Amino acid sequence: MTTRQLHHQSGHDLFQRWWVPKSVSGVSLVSCEMDVRTGGKYRLEFDAGGSDTMAFYGRYLEVVPNERIVWTNDEGEAGAVTTVTFEDQGGKTLLNFHEVYPSKEALEEALQGAAAALPEQLEQLDALLSSKGE
Repeated sequence: MTTRQLHHQSGHDLFQRWWVPKSVSGVSLVSCEMDVRTGGKYRLEFDAGGSDTMAFYGRYLEVVPNERIVWTNDEGEAGAVTTVTFEDQGGKTLLNFHEVYPSKEALEEALQGAAAALPEQLEQLDALLSSKGE
């Protein structure tokens, strides 16, 4: 296994530990391809226990290390553009998460679907980062 493959695998494992909500049983991340750089692409595939996987994919519009990541959600016409910023707050990091949807209907649909899990995902990320700092 090359260093790049090892880094990719450990990144995949860490991503799965916080991105997949623990309250949703039977869902697992089966594929994770992330080229996190301006102009790069990502594709995530989840197994929800059915015969088909669910795929989420898009492009990174802007990546500024330790400051800002902007990406598209290209699964359909209702996909959002997501912006995450990071601010140093005296040794802690304030994460701001902002999404822009193409219509009110798309926003309402997202709030009933994947976006509903976001608070739990961010709590899992906080717990993961706290355990890494110990």
